[in-house]
Amino acid sequence: MPTAARDIPERNGAADNLNRTVSNSFEYPNSLSQSPNATFHSPSQHFQAPQRASTKQLKPFHTEDVKVLLLENVNTTGQKILRAQGYQLEALTSSLPEDELIEKIKDVQVIGIRSKTQLSANVLKHAKNLIVIGCFCIGTNQVDLKYAAENGICVFNSPFSNSRSVAELMIGEIIALARQFPERSMELHRGVWNKVSTGCWEVRGKTLGIVGYGHVGSQLSVLAESMGMEVLYYDVVNLMGMGTSKQVPTLDDLLKQSDFVTLHVPEIEETRDMISAPQFEAMRKGAYLLNASRGSVVDLPALIAAMKSGKIAGAALDVYPNEPGSNGPGFNNDLNNFTEELRGLKNLILTPHIGGSTEEAQAAIGVEVAQALVNYVNFGTTLQAVNMPEVNLRSLTMAEENHVRVIYIHKNVPGVLRRVNEILGDHNVDKQMTDSRGEVAYLMADISNVNVSEIKDLWRSLEDLGSRIRTRVLY
Repeated sequence: MPTAARDIPERNGAADNLNRTVSNSFEYPNSLSQSPNATFHSPSQHFQAPQRASTKQLKPFHTEDVKVLLLENVNTTGQKILRAQGYQLEALTSSLPEDELIEKIKDVQVIGIRSKTQLSANVLKHAKNLIVIGCFCIGTNQVDLKYAAENGICVFNSPFSNSRSVAELMIGEIIALARQFPERSMELHRGVWNKVSTGCWEVRGKTLGIVGYGHVGSQLSVLAESMGMEVLYYDVVNLMGMGTSKQVPTLDDLLKQSDFVTLHVPEIEETRDMISAPQFEAMRKGAYLLNASRGSVVDLPALIAAMKSGKIAGAALDVYPNEPGSNGPGFNNDLNNFTEELRGLKNLILTPHIGGSTEEAQAAIGVEVAQALVNYVNFGTTLQAVNMPEVNLRSLTMAEENHVRVIYIHKNVPGVLRRVNEILGDHNVDKQMTDSRGEVAYLMADISNVNVSEIKDLWRSLEDLGSRIRTRVLY
């Protein structure tokens, strides 16, 4: 029976601690991982991943040594996968203020967050043991990706698991706005019967303009066409449209031709106030705007003015420039100084960032991100990482004894590969892959015929290289 794998910890200056770490790693002969080795996007209620009998399951630490902190009520599907590894897991239902987060993050190897937690450079510099971040959501703008990469911290997200949920919300809101559901519902809640048809429309035959034709935009395109809508889309990349949808060359072209405009773009400098007064002026009179991307994409004071003037007939907002950190009172002018004006507008749907908040989406996100975290912690795999090169090697098998997997994250400078291979050259390099992304490079190698007594020297030699960002040795 093979021994449980253990990550050689970073040097702390005490040679006896390092010796003890290496020798102790062979005292747990039955600690094989039961980690899944496939990614699932539609998890069943009783999730159990398949195992390949010949695969040797590596782990970087004793299972009880991996500390995981999950914030913002990460779905239980993800928690189950991480707990199944034997990791020490603490799960909290909300985000934390920066000072509390800094204290919590100091000794964890893994952190999982959603959209509220801000992992800035100031926070991450205190996370000396952190090796990986899981964003259980689409966006990653809440993480300083550059700082994380430069310090050997890999970041994963879930780019498409909630796409269907967001697309369905958009369809529901398009119909609701076209039929003035918000006003009719509020009137009846006040006891007012107001049966009218003026300004109410079918969506069949209307034109939907989709800004950002990614996972959400393309699914929305299919749903809209199935209801008889004509679909146009604008994206900075040339993409093949689904069905009969057509790509237009500019944002203005889309705005001028669309009855409904939906936004599905990331929060970057180029998208800040992407829809402002000039864009509202370009839109058709009586058009509708729906934003399910990020709050900074729409100039909300300009939207308020456009709705008050009658230029825009209705809107739906699921995201805002500043959002409350937890449920409860707080959506007011203290958060954004125009909030009270928004709340007073007619035919405006306001939802609390719930685009991906369905049981199905959150379960799928939990599986997708948790599995990525397990694969990184246990095997060093960076497939679908957002801030690191994508590197993966074939799994080691049970027949491959005395093998070690070396992961060397380093500065992307000339001569590193030669120096690393000089160190690895005393052993047989069975497999090796390296790739770079900007100023950071990621090397993974499986070497054989490694004795226990040699692992410490191997790790030390790599640590002493001037190009080193982080060294991990899995066995």
